[in-house]
Order: sequence, then C-alpha cells, then structure tokens
Amino acid sequence: MRIPIPLRPPGVVCQQAVELVTDYLEGALPRPERRRFERHLASCPHCTEYLAQMRATIRLAGRITPDDLTPQMQDEFIALYRQWRAETSDD
Repeated sequence: MRIPIPLRPPGVVCQQAVELVTDYLEGALPRPERRRFERHLASCPHCTEYLAQMRATIRLAGRITPDDLTPQMQDEFIALYRQWRAETSDD
C-alpha cells in the first residue's frame, strides 16, 4: 500500500493564522511559515480583515501618550501589568 506524500506542507487554518499574526507583523516568521500564512490570507477574507484590524490597532496605539490616559485608565494598565508580571514570574 502506497501512502501519498504531500508535495506542499499543509495549509494554515484560521486559528493558526490568528496565532501567527504578531510574528508576521514583526517580521519574525521564517520564510516558509510566512508563505503559508500569506497563502491563507489570499483565500480567507476573515483573517485578512483580522490582520487589517491588528495593523490599525498598532497604528492607533502608537499615537497614545500618557497624557491621553485618565488616572483610572493608568491604574487599570498598572494593575494589568502587575498581574501579567506575577503570572509570568510563576513560570
């Protein structure tokens, strides 16, 4: 019995694409992974829209200054950061 060997690596599914977005935007994906990701984007309008939303979020967030945050927002960000640090220091 012959088992066919795929000529191409399997494609990316949407959940994988979402997990790869940050590395893609930072240019940290190896070339083969980047190509697989881009092939998926070419045929998936949902992931293409998600990528556009992430780019817009990064662009807009880059314009925020400390003066733009209310004292409550600053407190919330500090609390989130402290929680994240506590969780990552447990690893």
